[in-house]
Amino acid sequence: MSGAILLLPVYLWLILLSPFFYTPPDYLPAVEDRMHRVFAFGTLKQPWVRFIVTGHAGETKDAVLPGKRREGLNIIADPSAQTPGLVFEVNGRQLARLDRYERLGVRYERVKMTLDDGSQAWVYRRLQTP
Repeated sequence: MSGAILLLPVYLWLILLSPFFYTPPDYLPAVEDRMHRVFAFGTLKQPWVRFIVTGHAGETKDAVLPGKRREGLNIIADPSAQTPGLVFEVNGRQLARLDRYERLGVRYERVKMTLDDGSQAWVYRRLQTP
């Protein structure tokens, strides 16, 4: 059991922070060095996940994404639906770490969407398979 506990930090480093196991596609633009708003509807709603990924759990605010429905790990268009979640701010470096966690360009894309209060935030959405 203690061996598993010792391996957990190594596993988290390999998956979340190391240069191994994820290479962002060349076509992705550089992350701007400024503050970014992110809408979370899944695992990133958990403060401990945000802390492990970005180094900062940060303050959150309840938010709703209109016209979208959560389906498993994804959100899909549904004009009659609303997806509840949280919105939080990150700097450019933290956004790049979120991109790595979400495997931007491999598993997810990051798109700007309008929340129910009229503000915009980045949302991670599953890439469609051909």
